[in-house]
Amino acid sequence: MITRMSRLFLRTLREVPADADVASHQLLVRAGYVRRAAPGIYSWLPLGYLVLRRIETIVREEMDAMGSQEVHFPALLPREPYEASGRWTEYGENLFRLKDRKNADYLLGPTHEEMFTLLVKDVVSSYKGLPLALYQIQTKYRDEARPRAGILRGREFVMKDSYSFDVDDDGLRRSYQAHRDAYIRIFDRLGFRYVIVAAQSGAMGGSASEEFLADSPIGEDTYVRSPGGYAANVEAVTTPVPPAVDASGTPAAHVEDTPDTPTIDTLVAVANDRFPRADRPWTGADTLKNVLVVLRHPDGRREPVAVGLPGDREVDTKRLEAAVSPAEVEAFTEDDFARNPALVKGYIGPGSLGLGRASGIRYLLDPRVVPGTAWITGADAPGRHVFDLVAGRDFTADGTVEAAEVREGDPAPDGSGPLSLARGIEMGHIFQLGRKYAEALDLKVLDAEGKLVTVTMGSYGIGVSRAVAAIAEYSHDDRGLIWPREVAPFDVHLVVAGKAPEIAAAAEDLAAALGVAGLRVLLDDRPASPGVKFADAELLGMPTIVVVGRGVADGVVEIRDRATGERVDVSLAEAASSVVAATRGLPVPAAQDAAEV
Repeated sequence: MITRMSRLFLRTLREVPADADVASHQLLVRAGYVRRAAPGIYSWLPLGYLVLRRIETIVREEMDAMGSQEVHFPALLPREPYEASGRWTEYGENLFRLKDRKNADYLLGPTHEEMFTLLVKDVVSSYKGLPLALYQIQTKYRDEARPRAGILRGREFVMKDSYSFDVDDDGLRRSYQAHRDAYIRIFDRLGFRYVIVAAQSGAMGGSASEEFLADSPIGEDTYVRSPGGYAANVEAVTTPVPPAVDASGTPAAHVEDTPDTPTIDTLVAVANDRFPRADRPWTGADTLKNVLVVLRHPDGRREPVAVGLPGDREVDTKRLEAAVSPAEVEAFTEDDFARNPALVKGYIGPGSLGLGRASGIRYLLDPRVVPGTAWITGADAPGRHVFDLVAGRDFTADGTVEAAEVREGDPAPDGSGPLSLARGIEMGHIFQLGRKYAEALDLKVLDAEGKLVTVTMGSYGIGVSRAVAAIAEYSHDDRGLIWPREVAPFDVHLVVAGKAPEIAAAAEDLAAALGVAGLRVLLDDRPASPGVKFADAELLGMPTIVVVGRGVADGVVEIRDRATGERVDVSLAEAASSVVAATRGLPVPAAQDAAEV
């Protein structure tokens, strides 16, 4: 197949778009792969759509190979199934909702668990129809509050979602493993570095959950790794709980004047100045900080909650939201303080917190606050703190919560050593959903004994359009994109570098020969300067660049490897076979070597 750039619907840009803040966004727009239509919404131009379709092909091949069958659902969906599962409310403002002319409620599908469940319910009635795996590749819609990074985080995106259906949990585990293995093959083929981490299920529900993250410093997901192989999204990290402490020797709690100490730093300074310890200085880790937030539940209800944690740590909002999902976390405002007069800003202590206490605000503690640990914390009075307040002896809470930030060097939950932190882009997420949606929508089949049993499900997603950006983010240099061969829109970018008729003729002949050999060729036959053509070739990022220019007079053309920058002159007579070899990763002999042979 030969595509001529003189006829290609393409316009490259030399300047970086003003709204593009990451490399993939900048390069995909500059190279004419995508164009912004609205915030978080992008049009796919021919080159970009070719890459997208190549990725879809890889996904389809591996899903088909594992025995999954492709279906396709509408994007416009009725309210009723999502009402039955509870997600019409749980999704909150992230849903695009609309009404038809008859005032019936609809939504634009963010994901399709309910529709897959109902489809299987309509078709399968016996265990003999299971196990079953179905998938689709389709456009999804979510009303992102802060779309960013181009197609990495948009409001409209292409996703592969698949679902497994089994009679029992053993079958679900087998289906989960089959999908996991298929995902490894898919991401290996896509050509970027990735890591598999334990994850939270969030609004999806379910038990076992893992994410496939493209390793990238611009990723929105933070994950951790340990020397022993533990890996988890930061939201899923569990804090190793210290043993309880014998507090029999700890003095009784005592309240002290600590004027002008509304922050941890000011409190530590005053504590060391006025109440010094004999063994070591006070630090933020000796203080118990009580952070107030508001949980906005899907039904609109606002619930104030306090999180108690060591004062040298901050609350990680993403970890807290994962723990309280489907509620969303909002700031505790001045109006909220006005509605809770028992709370003294800057001096809030456990005495005013917890159900049944002065404020009636639910109080959740970090797992490190174990029985017997002694703390400095607010005394619920301006300019006053309580010292030697012992957990379990002097105060209790309504529960624990994983909300504190995870730090480099924290102990790994598996005990294998310190954690290291990195960032990644979520590319795939697999869940053992269990029976949440089957129970909500009454998906049952007859088992081998003729008894009705509820089907158990798995859910498996891949961000297909996001993969285009993730690959671009991983594989580029300061001159442009560098596509892996499996996803590149063309195998070869053939540059006609000269106006002489013999150069054009040689390029046409070579392009035809490469087309016959089964390669996809982008032929730059434009009446532009060689400099412009070379810049565009590097920007567009085809894995192999062939230059047909002045060397034709000496019977040679140049082959460039876009990834390595290596260049080799080959004889014009052997150019086609040499280019084919280059696209297959085989060694290409230089012109003089070929002549000697």
